[in-house]
Amino acid sequence: MEGALEIARAVRSGERRAIDVVDATLAHIERADPHLNCFTHVAADRARLHAEALDASRRAGRDPGPLAGVPFAVKNLFDVQGIPTVAGARTRESQPPARADAVLVGRLSAAGAILVGALNMDAYAYGFTTENTAYGATRNPHDPMRIAGGSSGGSGAAVAAGMVPVSLGSDTNGSIRVPASLCGVFGLKPTFGRLPRTGTYPFVANLDHLGPFATTAADLARVYDCLQGHDAGDPGCVRRPAEPTSAALEADVAGLRVARLTGYFDEWASDVARTASSRASEALGATCAIELPEVARARAAAFVITASEGGALRLPELRERYADMEPHSRDRLVAGALTPAAWYLQAQKVRAWFLARVREVFDRFDLLVAPATPVPATPIGEDWLELNGTRLPLRPNMGILTQPISCIGLPVCAVPVTGVSRLSTGVQLIAAPWREDLCLRAAAWLERQGVARCEGPKEN
Repeated sequence: MEGALEIARAVRSGERRAIDVVDATLAHIERADPHLNCFTHVAADRARLHAEALDASRRAGRDPGPLAGVPFAVKNLFDVQGIPTVAGARTRESQPPARADAVLVGRLSAAGAILVGALNMDAYAYGFTTENTAYGATRNPHDPMRIAGGSSGGSGAAVAAGMVPVSLGSDTNGSIRVPASLCGVFGLKPTFGRLPRTGTYPFVANLDHLGPFATTAADLARVYDCLQGHDAGDPGCVRRPAEPTSAALEADVAGLRVARLTGYFDEWASDVARTASSRASEALGATCAIELPEVARARAAAFVITASEGGALRLPELRERYADMEPHSRDRLVAGALTPAAWYLQAQKVRAWFLARVREVFDRFDLLVAPATPVPATPIGEDWLELNGTRLPLRPNMGILTQPISCIGLPVCAVPVTGVSRLSTGVQLIAAPWREDLCLRAAAWLERQGVARCEGPKEN
């Protein structure tokens, strides 16, 4: 599988032309996507024009950028100039085309990366399986009869299948980490407020994060570094200097204080998921296992905040176009719109309390390790999850291990652990706010030790 840095090196040196990279990418998408259903729009003309301009710029002696010629695609809730931002929803198909690219799309393009299309997702970003009734289910490249995860399922599967080396997704309750785990790729959910959401369709303003997927930790870090920077268009974006992470990846993990999360994170994990967590923890030199306080209540708070804000945002659609809305999520949105204000306020209090308690944990540890998903990818169409003797609805509970961490906005790198299962299984590497460098440093170490690796692509 060809990585982003490998492509950029070849294009920057003149060894390869960007247009040749793009043509090969588009041919791969044409061959593989009918079997996997990752793309909702392929921007072939735009990609070729950008590639030709980049090649001309390089021949003229200008710097083509650190990601020169690297193809990328984005979840279809990112604005892409010239196409409607549908956010996976049939009710948004009549929207006029976006007049400009989302800020993060623009930043990657400015770095020389080349947008090749928009990717499938759960409607409104509300789901963990990308079984979209309007645009079809995205299939897992490791087993096309199984889910890719969600809501950024197209973003994870497109990278795992080798169609693009890099993609962008969003993560409200686990929507980067779940597909990264199930598809076997690297994914980063940065600290809440680190990357601007300007030019993206919102789901839950208090919880929405944006972040990248990639095939290696080094690619993930380089893309993340190109995405950093404040933007006033997003009031939730914190004004903080960019903090490059790529250089930190060469360091080992000596001196890092690492703990494995147990309790809730073992109770709601299968044997496979617990094994992955243990294997990664041991490789990182974890000194002990710890429990976080009241994790279940934190997850309940995230549920209330998600449903309430998501339902309120979509109330006009619920009133006017209920029958056209995604059946997997519309009733949950109705329930959220009817949530009493007192419940919402109490959920925010629990969220603040939990964040304060977890911050205290980072006085003793630098990094926490936990499973990313309770089980590997399940069959498409499955409604129930059997987990340690408990039967749970599958769609909301594939994020049972990611949701409590999203609730408090910590940076997390999802890492695919090898040798545990026939299907991909990932772990979460969790750090204190603004310490993405530690998450990525640990991910790179696991990769060098052979504990973590992106296994794709799978040809179909």
